[in-house]
Amino acid sequence: MEIIETMETKEILEKVRSGELSVEDAERYFKKQPFEEMGCAKLDTHRKIRSGFAEVIFCSGKADEHLLQIFGRLYSQDGEVFGTRASQAQYEMLKKHYPQTVYDPVSRIIKIEKDAKVRKGCVAVCTAGTADIPVAEEAAQTAEYFGTYVERIYDIGVSGLHRLLAKLDTIQRANCVVAVAGMEGALASVLGGLVDKPVIAVPTSIGYGASMHGLSALLTMINSCANGIAVVNIDNGYGAGYMATQINRMAAVATKLA
Repeated sequence: MEIIETMETKEILEKVRSGELSVEDAERYFKKQPFEEMGCAKLDTHRKIRSGFAEVIFCSGKADEHLLQIFGRLYSQDGEVFGTRASQAQYEMLKKHYPQTVYDPVSRIIKIEKDAKVRKGCVAVCTAGTADIPVAEEAAQTAEYFGTYVERIYDIGVSGLHRLLAKLDTIQRANCVVAVAGMEGALASVLGGLVDKPVIAVPTSIGYGASMHGLSALLTMINSCANGIAVVNIDNGYGAGYMATQINRMAAVATKLA
Protein backbone atom coordinates (compact mmCIF):
# COMPACT_ATOMS: atom_id res chain seq x y z
CA MET A 1 0.00 0.00 0.00
CA GLU A 2 2.95 2.40 0.28
CA ILE A 3 2.87 2.86 -3.49
CA ILE A 4 -0.48 4.70 -3.38
CA GLU A 5 -0.26 6.26 0.08
CA THR A 6 0.44 9.80 -1.14
CA MET A 7 -1.92 9.80 -4.14
CA GLU A 8 -5.04 11.89 -4.50
CA THR A 9 -8.40 10.11 -4.78
CA LYS A 10 -8.81 11.07 -8.44
CA GLU A 11 -5.30 9.87 -9.25
CA ILE A 12 -6.01 6.47 -7.67
CA LEU A 13 -9.22 6.09 -9.68
CA GLU A 14 -7.44 7.08 -12.88
CA LYS A 15 -4.77 4.44 -12.25
CA VAL A 16 -7.44 1.82 -11.65
CA ARG A 17 -9.07 2.77 -14.94
CA SER A 18 -5.75 2.54 -16.79
CA GLY A 19 -4.90 -0.79 -15.19
CA GLU A 20 -1.86 0.49 -13.27
CA LEU A 21 -3.53 -0.36 -9.96
CA SER A 22 -5.76 -3.26 -9.11
CA VAL A 23 -9.28 -2.77 -7.81
CA GLU A 24 -8.24 -4.68 -4.66
CA ASP A 25 -5.37 -2.26 -3.90
CA ALA A 26 -7.64 0.75 -4.36
CA GLU A 27 -10.31 -0.84 -2.19
CA ARG A 28 -7.80 -1.42 0.60
CA TYR A 29 -6.80 2.23 0.43
CA PHE A 30 -10.36 3.53 0.69
CA LYS A 31 -11.10 1.17 3.57
CA LYS A 32 -8.35 2.70 5.70
CA GLN A 33 -9.68 4.52 8.73
CA PRO A 34 -9.77 8.31 8.19
CA PHE A 35 -7.13 8.94 10.85
CA GLU A 36 -3.89 7.39 11.97
CA GLU A 37 -3.43 6.59 15.66
CA MET A 38 0.02 7.66 16.89
CA GLY A 39 -0.60 7.64 20.61
CA CYS A 40 0.31 11.30 21.08
CA ALA A 41 -1.91 12.33 18.15
CA LYS A 42 -4.57 11.11 15.77
CA LEU A 43 -3.50 12.35 12.35
CA ASP A 44 -6.39 13.28 10.09
CA THR A 45 -5.08 11.52 7.00
CA HIS A 46 -8.28 12.07 4.98
CA ARG A 47 -8.55 15.80 5.64
CA LYS A 48 -7.17 16.75 2.24
CA ILE A 49 -9.64 14.41 0.55
CA ARG A 50 -12.57 15.99 2.42
CA SER A 51 -11.57 19.64 2.45
CA GLY A 52 -8.78 20.12 -0.08
CA PHE A 53 -6.32 21.10 2.65
CA ALA A 54 -3.88 18.73 4.33
CA GLU A 55 -3.49 18.79 8.11
CA VAL A 56 -1.16 21.46 9.50
CA ILE A 57 0.85 21.32 12.74
CA PHE A 58 0.43 23.85 15.54
CA CYS A 59 3.96 23.53 16.96
CA SER A 60 3.81 25.67 20.09
CA GLY A 61 3.70 23.62 23.27
CA LYS A 62 4.41 20.28 21.62
CA ALA A 63 7.10 18.04 23.08
CA ASP A 64 10.04 17.50 20.73
CA GLU A 65 9.43 13.77 20.38
CA HIS A 66 5.76 14.33 19.53
CA LEU A 67 6.51 17.08 17.03
CA LEU A 68 9.16 14.95 15.35
CA GLN A 69 6.75 12.01 14.96
CA ILE A 70 3.92 14.15 13.59
CA PHE A 71 6.17 16.20 11.28
CA GLY A 72 7.79 13.08 9.85
CA ARG A 73 4.52 11.22 9.32
CA LEU A 74 2.81 14.11 7.53
CA TYR A 75 5.87 14.61 5.35
CA SER A 76 5.99 10.93 4.39
CA GLN A 77 2.30 11.04 3.50
CA ASP A 78 2.15 14.19 1.37
CA GLY A 79 5.75 14.91 0.41
CA GLU A 80 5.47 18.26 2.19
CA VAL A 81 4.51 19.52 5.64
CA PHE A 82 3.61 22.85 7.22
CA GLY A 83 3.75 24.00 10.84
CA THR A 84 2.85 27.26 12.58
CA ARG A 85 4.11 28.94 15.76
CA ALA A 86 7.38 27.01 15.75
CA SER A 87 10.38 28.08 17.82
CA GLN A 88 13.99 28.32 16.72
CA ALA A 89 14.79 25.36 18.97
CA GLN A 90 12.09 23.24 17.33
CA TYR A 91 13.45 24.14 13.91
CA GLU A 92 16.98 23.13 14.86
CA MET A 93 15.68 19.83 16.24
CA LEU A 94 13.70 19.01 13.10
CA LYS A 95 16.48 20.08 10.74
CA LYS A 96 18.77 17.42 12.21
CA HIS A 97 16.35 14.79 10.94
CA TYR A 98 15.05 16.61 7.86
CA PRO A 99 17.80 18.89 6.47
CA GLN A 100 15.44 20.30 3.82
CA THR A 101 13.29 21.93 6.51
CA VAL A 102 12.83 25.69 6.09
CA TYR A 103 12.08 28.11 8.93
CA ASP A 104 10.98 31.74 8.91
CA PRO A 105 11.65 33.38 12.29
CA VAL A 106 9.34 36.31 11.47
CA SER A 107 6.16 34.30 10.92
CA ARG A 108 7.46 31.32 12.95
CA ILE A 109 6.42 29.01 10.11
CA ILE A 110 8.32 25.78 9.56
CA LYS A 111 7.85 23.70 6.43
CA ILE A 112 9.06 21.37 3.75
CA GLU A 113 7.46 22.38 0.47
CA LYS A 114 7.34 20.78 -2.95
CA ASP A 115 9.38 22.49 -5.65
CA ALA A 116 7.86 24.48 -8.50
CA LYS A 117 4.46 24.90 -6.86
CA VAL A 118 1.93 26.69 -9.07
CA ARG A 119 0.18 29.57 -7.31
CA LYS A 120 -3.10 30.82 -8.76
CA GLY A 121 -5.47 33.75 -8.39
CA CYS A 122 -4.58 36.59 -6.08
CA VAL A 123 -4.95 37.49 -2.41
CA ALA A 124 -3.78 40.85 -1.11
CA VAL A 125 -2.32 40.73 2.40
CA CYS A 126 -2.19 44.22 3.89
CA THR A 127 -0.89 45.54 7.20
CA ALA A 128 -1.51 48.76 9.04
CA GLY A 129 2.06 48.90 10.37
CA THR A 130 5.41 47.18 10.18
CA ALA A 131 4.88 45.62 13.61
CA ASP A 132 1.92 43.68 12.17
CA ILE A 133 4.09 41.88 9.61
CA PRO A 134 4.70 38.67 11.65
CA VAL A 135 0.95 37.92 11.68
CA ALA A 136 0.60 39.02 8.05
CA GLU A 137 3.42 36.71 7.00
CA GLU A 138 1.70 33.82 8.74
CA ALA A 139 -1.36 34.58 6.60
CA ALA A 140 0.59 35.14 3.39
CA GLN A 141 2.78 32.05 3.69
CA THR A 142 -0.20 29.89 4.62
CA ALA A 143 -2.02 31.01 1.48
CA GLU A 144 1.09 30.46 -0.64
CA TYR A 145 1.62 26.97 0.76
CA PHE A 146 -1.93 26.08 -0.25
CA GLY A 147 -1.41 27.32 -3.81
CA THR A 148 -2.46 30.98 -3.75
CA TYR A 149 -0.59 33.87 -5.32
CA VAL A 150 -0.13 36.62 -2.73
CA GLU A 151 0.49 40.35 -3.07
CA ARG A 152 2.05 41.83 0.10
CA ILE A 153 1.16 45.45 0.81
CA TYR A 154 2.61 46.49 4.14
CA ASP A 155 2.52 49.65 6.26
CA ILE A 156 -0.57 51.32 4.80
CA GLY A 157 -2.36 52.21 8.02
CA VAL A 158 -4.88 55.01 8.46
CA SER A 159 -2.36 57.44 9.94
CA GLY A 160 -1.13 57.92 6.36
CA LEU A 161 -4.06 57.06 4.10
CA HIS A 162 -2.25 58.23 0.97
CA ARG A 163 0.00 55.16 1.26
CA LEU A 164 -3.03 52.87 0.90
CA LEU A 165 -4.50 54.86 -1.98
CA ALA A 166 -1.23 54.55 -3.88
CA LYS A 167 -1.68 50.76 -3.86
CA LEU A 168 -5.43 50.67 -4.31
CA ASP A 169 -5.38 49.32 -7.89
CA THR A 170 -3.39 46.29 -6.77
CA ILE A 171 -5.65 45.68 -3.78
CA GLN A 172 -8.82 45.98 -5.85
CA ARG A 173 -7.61 43.36 -8.34
CA ALA A 174 -7.32 40.69 -5.64
CA ASN A 175 -9.98 37.99 -5.13
CA CYS A 176 -9.79 38.52 -1.37
CA VAL A 177 -8.13 41.04 0.95
CA VAL A 178 -6.57 40.25 4.31
CA ALA A 179 -6.36 43.31 6.58
CA VAL A 180 -3.94 42.89 9.48
CA ALA A 181 -3.95 45.65 12.10
CA GLY A 182 -3.37 46.32 15.76
CA MET A 183 -3.85 49.59 17.68
CA GLU A 184 -7.46 50.61 16.90
CA GLY A 185 -7.79 48.19 13.93
CA ALA A 186 -9.33 50.71 11.55
CA LEU A 187 -7.62 49.40 8.40
CA ALA A 188 -10.25 46.71 7.82
CA SER A 189 -13.08 49.25 7.76
CA VAL A 190 -11.24 51.47 5.29
CA LEU A 191 -10.51 48.57 2.95
CA GLY A 192 -14.06 47.26 3.31
CA GLY A 193 -15.34 50.51 1.85
CA LEU A 194 -12.94 50.47 -1.10
CA VAL A 195 -13.11 46.94 -2.54
CA ASP A 196 -15.83 44.70 -3.97
CA LYS A 197 -14.27 41.47 -2.65
CA PRO A 198 -14.39 39.88 0.83
CA VAL A 199 -12.14 41.38 3.48
CA ILE A 200 -10.75 39.14 6.22
CA ALA A 201 -9.82 41.26 9.22
CA VAL A 202 -7.04 40.07 11.52
CA PRO A 203 -6.64 41.98 14.80
CA THR A 204 -3.13 41.85 16.22
CA SER A 205 -1.91 42.22 19.78
CA ILE A 206 0.21 45.24 18.77
CA GLY A 207 -0.49 48.48 20.62
CA TYR A 208 -0.23 50.41 23.86
CA GLY A 209 -1.98 49.53 27.11
CA ALA A 210 -5.55 50.46 26.16
CA SER A 211 -5.34 48.20 23.11
CA MET A 212 -5.61 45.36 25.63
CA HIS A 213 -3.40 42.95 23.68
CA GLY A 214 -5.55 43.15 20.56
CA LEU A 215 -9.00 43.30 22.13
CA SER A 216 -9.48 46.91 21.04
CA ALA A 217 -8.70 46.04 17.41
CA LEU A 218 -10.94 42.97 17.60
CA LEU A 219 -13.90 45.02 18.87
CA THR A 220 -13.36 47.66 16.20
CA MET A 221 -13.33 45.05 13.45
CA ILE A 222 -16.41 43.14 14.56
CA ASN A 223 -18.28 46.44 14.97
CA SER A 224 -17.25 47.80 11.58
CA CYS A 225 -19.91 49.66 9.62
CA ALA A 226 -18.27 48.59 6.34
CA ASN A 227 -19.85 45.62 4.58
CA GLY A 228 -18.14 42.41 3.51
CA ILE A 229 -15.79 42.05 6.49
CA ALA A 230 -15.23 38.79 8.35
CA VAL A 231 -13.03 38.70 11.46
CA VAL A 232 -10.72 35.97 12.74
CA ASN A 233 -9.19 35.70 16.20
CA ILE A 234 -6.41 37.94 17.51
CA ASP A 235 -3.08 37.17 15.79
CA ASN A 236 -4.67 34.32 13.79
CA GLY A 237 -2.80 34.80 10.54
CA TYR A 238 -3.10 31.11 9.73
CA GLY A 239 -6.90 31.20 9.88
CA ALA A 240 -6.99 34.24 7.62
CA GLY A 241 -4.63 32.69 5.07
CA TYR A 242 -6.67 29.47 5.01
CA MET A 243 -9.99 31.28 4.53
CA ALA A 244 -8.52 33.60 1.91
CA THR A 245 -7.37 30.55 -0.05
CA GLN A 246 -10.87 29.06 0.08
CA ILE A 247 -12.29 32.31 -1.32
CA ASN A 248 -9.55 32.49 -3.94
CA ARG A 249 -10.29 28.92 -5.08
CA MET A 250 -13.98 29.71 -5.38
CA ALA A 251 -13.15 32.75 -7.51
CA ALA A 252 -11.01 30.57 -9.79
CA VAL A 253 -13.90 28.12 -10.25
CA ALA A 254 -16.34 30.96 -10.94
CA THR A 255 -13.98 32.36 -13.58
CA LYS A 256 -13.87 29.00 -15.36
CA LEU A 257 -17.66 28.70 -15.31
CA ALA A 258 -18.23 32.24 -16.58
